[in-house]
Amino acid sequence: VVLLTGATGGFGEAAARYFAKAGASLVLSDLAADRLHALAHELGGKTVALNGDVADPAIAERLVDLALSEFGRLDIAVNNAGIVHDMMPLPKIPADVARRVINVDLMGVFYAMQAQLPVMESHFRATGESAAIVNVASVAGVVGAPMLSVYAAAKHGVVGLTKSAAIEYARRGVRINALCPSFARTPMATDFLDKAGDNRAAAEAAMVQAIPMRRLAEVEEVIAGLVYLADPASSFVTGQTVHIDGGLTAA
Repeated sequence: VVLLTGATGGFGEAAARYFAKAGASLVLSDLAADRLHALAHELGGKTVALNGDVADPAIAERLVDLALSEFGRLDIAVNNAGIVHDMMPLPKIPADVARRVINVDLMGVFYAMQAQLPVMESHFRATGESAAIVNVASVAGVVGAPMLSVYAAAKHGVVGLTKSAAIEYARRGVRINALCPSFARTPMATDFLDKAGDNRAAAEAAMVQAIPMRRLAEVEEVIAGLVYLADPASSFVTGQTVHIDGGLTAA
């Protein structure tokens, strides 16, 4: 049973399709209700959906309750929902924008794990079966991100939550890791590039300049890392930040 937030985004939809194809039961969530329920309908009978804002702690509780009521357990949680602010110097970022990014990207993961961890630990104590949480952070959670300072701060917070919770739950049957991709070919990046109009190629070149491979990640490449962290075969991997970044953090 897989719980996945941000299910209609670039990474979210690809992950939902992967897990559905692998035979998992899915609990999907997103703010975009129409697209969410269309995806759930397409994926079929072992999929349920609840739209809502991850910045609301009640949504985190309701999603876990839905997993238990529909499927009786929760094995994997992918806390993927996130937003980004426009690129601008720190002093120019409006306070309300900063608060919204922190509330979704950081507090949303905090609320999610508060709801998920007790249920996963309880199942482990009853059955000996472990669970996994994958928090989708960013390479901006492990290095500085000029012009994206609040986004970077939120993602650094996700990494801190991940590492701390992983230590707390290392002997309680829950593995917790953070996936840290660089820019990938998702709407979050392509929408920004589209705004460049005739200068799109130059904008993309600038976006990938710090990446040794000099290209955007493809969604499937990032999902491969997500699957590795979620896979029960990765049973000795916890508290890690897995960088899918074309070598950006190698230096």
